This record gives sequence, structure tokens and C-alpha cells, in this order.
Amino acid sequence: MTTVPTSADLPVSIDDIRAAHARIRDAIVRTPTLLSRTLSEMTGATVYLKFENLQFTAAYKERGALNTLLQMTDAQRRCGVIAASAGNHAQGLAYHARRLGIPATIVMPTTTPIVKVQQTESHEARIILFGENVDESLAHARAVAATEGQTIVHPFDDAKIIAGQGTTAIEMLEDVPQIDMFAVPIGGGGLISGIATVAKAQDRAIEVVGVEAELYPSMYNRINGKNLECGGDTLAEGIAVKEPGGITARIIAELVDDIVLVAERDLERAVSLLLQIEKTVVEGAGAAGLAALLAYPERFRGRTVGIVLCGGNIDTRLLANVLLRDLARSGRLARLRIRLKDRPGQLFNLARVFDEQQVNIIEVYHQRVFTTLPAKGLITDIECETRDRAHLERLMTALHMAGYEVTPVELA
Repeated sequence: MTTVPTSADLPVSIDDIRAAHARIRDAIVRTPTLLSRTLSEMTGATVYLKFENLQFTAAYKERGALNTLLQMTDAQRRCGVIAASAGNHAQGLAYHARRLGIPATIVMPTTTPIVKVQQTESHEARIILFGENVDESLAHARAVAATEGQTIVHPFDDAKIIAGQGTTAIEMLEDVPQIDMFAVPIGGGGLISGIATVAKAQDRAIEVVGVEAELYPSMYNRINGKNLECGGDTLAEGIAVKEPGGITARIIAELVDDIVLVAERDLERAVSLLLQIEKTVVEGAGAAGLAALLAYPERFRGRTVGIVLCGGNIDTRLLANVLLRDLARSGRLARLRIRLKDRPGQLFNLARVFDEQQVNIIEVYHQRVFTTLPAKGLITDIECETRDRAHLERLMTALHMAGYEVTPVELA
């Protein structure tokens, strides 16, 4: 990828983004950009986090939506806007449309979680549930717009949207001029297109690295001429895009230095660390930048890295699951499968080993019937809580020394 085009070569310029910032800054939250000392120590980079999860709708998408709404004509405002989205774009557009008195219609896939539908409805938008995915919803939105006359506001493949999203980088470089690298999530590409436009307009070298979920490498494929499969259940559903934008792909090809792919395990760990260390709730897509630093520390070591925590809308049950899985992977929560003899006192004697090692037993699953062992054999699964991986290893050693066959039940 090259980094030398002039602003005239591309559909969005630094002047467009500066104008967008002047246009929207009084109606959005000027979110802080703060140093994370702990994450810096963990990764070897100097890590600055921009807390866009503190926007009113908990995502940066408000920026592009508002920039677009403020440039509509009076006639367009009267007819209203329509968009296809299952998440943050829907809420950001609906919120600011209501503020400005512009009718908003949001077409959402029928599979959209009810909480997201309700959050969007709370901004007085008309909701249409249609299609199995956002692509089908977008096709329906175009049909509705053709009939009813609304203006379609695309979630990422639009110059006004990109200019609005790029205002995040304007603020970050004002607050922390020493940033020399950005790690930015890529879904459709609107955010990174705006950030890269700002970065490459500076009078010094700033590297821009895009981050995609390993399950959805759509922009990576387009830029690198690859054909990796796109699909699956990802924690980062906000960047689970199979068809990236045409405008954004053009900007990314010119201005973005690299794209890396992160696995689900890295995304889960990033979400968990941000909650534990920074005490902030971030959705999977919003944690992708940090996930890249965890997965590729050598790529970022020694650099001053700006990361946008671009959204905080994560289902609470999913968040709880992510946190528990992270505890399990770190050895602080474990399930041990132990073979016992069918005789009195076996569970009592087993529990004594846990007591001696000061390990807290959370659950006991005693299995006599559904097992491949002989009729007098039985399996016990014990969920337990330890201080760390070393503590867990000491417990397993003690169990072996006491004559028990024990194996950990591992996470995928």
C-alpha cells in the first residue's frame, strides 16, 4: 500500500474532516484520549485509548451520522432519512435525527436482538424488520426510499460519513500529538478511512494498521487479492462485514499501511482486559485494536499507539460469558474431571485435597450413569476457583499425589 496520494486523488480530504469537526463538535461528546499504563506495560507499546464508548449512544457512529444530517437540504429533511443497520449506526442516526426533527426509518434484519430494536425505537425511529442480514435489509431500504422519498444514509460507504468518523483522529492528535501509529478496527471501512486521511495529512509519518476479525477478512481479501472465507459467529459483530465499501476500499488501498487479522480468543481477552484494567465496557468490535496489540506485540512494540474504543454496546449475558471464559483461560476458573472409586467417603476425601490447597469449589457434577466406565466407576467434574495458573497446577499435582486420575476440561 502506498501513502503518497494528494487529497485531490481521493473522495475525502483533511479539509472535509476539519469542516466536519467544526460542524458536529458542539453536539457530540468530546471523549477523552487517555494513557493506559498497564496495557502499555503488557504490550511494550505506549497505548492511548479514545473512549468513544462514552458517546450518548455508546459508539463513534454518531459522528458520521450527524455530519450527514447537518448537510441535508430542507426538502431532504422533510422527507426524512432511512438506513439499514442492526446496531450502532441505527442508534446514532436515529438519535440525532430526532434531535434535529428529521423523520428516521431504520430497516433491521429480523435476527436483530430485541434489545437493539428497543434501543433504536427509544429514539422515536420507525423500525422495519426485514431480511436475514444487513445486505437484505439495505436492499429493502432502497426500495422503501424509492417509494417514499427518504435519503439513504449508508453506514460506511459515503464521503460525509467517512469525514465524520475521521474527526476521532482530529481529536486524538490534538490531545496526544506524539501518537505515531493507529490500530483501527475495519468493518465496512468508514472509521479507518477517516482516521487514515487525517494521519497521512500530518507533517510527520504516522502509520495506520487496520484490524479485522479473522472470521471476516473481507477488506484484507480485497486489498491483498486473497480469497479467505468470510463467515461465522464472531464476538466482533460490528465489523462482521462480508462486502466492504467501494469508496472505503479505495482510500484504504492508498493510505492504510497494513491490515492484520485477530482471532476470537484475542478479541475475548481484549474485552476482558478493558473491563478489568480500564473499568470500561467495550464491545468486540471496539476492542479489536487492543486485540491486535495482544496478538502481534512485535508489530507495535516501542510505538505510541492510538486505539479507538469505538463502541460499548455488548449484550450483558455475552459479556458475562466472555469474562468467565477469560478466567478459565487464565487458570483462575477451572473444571477438573476426576475419576473416583464407587465407595463411601470418596467425595469427602477429594474435597479435603481442595481444602488443603485452599481452592474454592463452585460446582460439583457427579456422573454415575452416562459414562463409559464400568458400572462401579464414576466421574466427577468439579468447577473451582484458583488464584492463578500456578495455583491450579499445584492443586492438580496434589490430586495426582493423592491417587486421583484428573484431567482439565479445556475451552475451545
